[in-house]
Amino acid sequence: MTSLKSRLILAASLWIALGTIGAGLVLSAIFKHHVTTQFYDELHVHLDELQRLAEFHQDGSLHLQRNLSDPRYDVPLSGFYWEVQKDGKVLARSASLEGPPLSMPPDAPNDIGVHSHVIEGPTGALIAVEKAVWEDPGERPDRFIIGTDERHLDAVVASFNKTLSMSLAAFGLSLVGAAALLILYALKPMRQLRTALQSVRSGHASQLSGQFPTEVVPLVDDLNRLLTSTGDLIQRARTQAGNMAHGLKTPLAIVTDEAYRLGDQGQDQASSTILGQCRKMQSHIDYQIARARAVAMRSTPGVVADPRKAALEVASALERLYKGESVAIEVDVPEGRRLACDPADLNEMLANLVDNACKHARSTVRIACIGGDATGMTVEDDGPGLPPEAREVVFNIGERWDSRAAGSGLGSRSSVTWRASTGAT
Repeated sequence: MTSLKSRLILAASLWIALGTIGAGLVLSAIFKHHVTTQFYDELHVHLDELQRLAEFHQDGSLHLQRNLSDPRYDVPLSGFYWEVQKDGKVLARSASLEGPPLSMPPDAPNDIGVHSHVIEGPTGALIAVEKAVWEDPGERPDRFIIGTDERHLDAVVASFNKTLSMSLAAFGLSLVGAAALLILYALKPMRQLRTALQSVRSGHASQLSGQFPTEVVPLVDDLNRLLTSTGDLIQRARTQAGNMAHGLKTPLAIVTDEAYRLGDQGQDQASSTILGQCRKMQSHIDYQIARARAVAMRSTPGVVADPRKAALEVASALERLYKGESVAIEVDVPEGRRLACDPADLNEMLANLVDNACKHARSTVRIACIGGDATGMTVEDDGPGLPPEAREVVFNIGERWDSRAAGSGLGSRSSVTWRASTGAT
């Protein structure tokens, strides 16, 4: 994943998910502990009530003055039960309880107080509390037992967990949405910076402009200084190339004159070799002088060219030049397109490419744009093209594949594509 926005949103989502799940587990555990405590408190209250209502007769039988205040102890198999035992015998039990006596662990005479157990009841696991009461230390105690099915506790906890899960899920999704909006808002200056850079690359602006946060302003300033420095370096380099070309004109003229003298003296082979190299050097010099002039007439950043206009001008000129050779030049360049390239450079490159294509085409040369946004141009012809081994030679400045043909090797190639990226100048 290479997108910073996606990484941040994913990281925030994972953190929120982990936090939500952790909070859910903690809250569920706290609630279960709280509800369990309430269940036991309620059982203790009912146990005290049962003990107060119990009356023993002389014959050892027991009856209650009245029923317990909770009516669930009167509903058969409701999961709410009470029982009074002595020496393994049932003295009394709730109307809700059926089946054999409740099996409680034995208590010793010194086990005074209320004890809690989880035992097997008639309708499942039973949370039971008991209190042993000794009327005579030499006799078995009266055991007051009261309990509630564990399933009632589990049902309350499960209901709470369901509500908690839905609530935390909704809360977590809202946090993810809020985090995504926050991240998108925080990264908005980056989108503005990208738009400003695209304006510079497309030639509509020479510097980055716009309202940026204080954290981004130093970066924008550094980029603007870099753009200015790069433009100055390019212009200085081309100016120096032009100055060097001007400086070589006089020495080259002297060498050329000496070559002619050698020819006059009968040294035709040496004269021809020197003159050929002088012409090649003169072509290089003329090329650099022309580029230096073009650069001097413009500022490097923010330069754009109209590819359709350049293509039509080149096609019009070369159609007249190759009028008698039945070569048709097609221009398939829509209007309104722009290339980040100097217009003079674009005209020069197109002229070299189309001229070379016309020399080798059978009948058609086509000039077209590459990509929907005209990020480049292509010149194609229906000629034989170059063999693969020729491409290692012709792409070098000053080299020609066919040394018998006229030219200096400074032109462009036939049946190949020239791309002027929107980031190029």
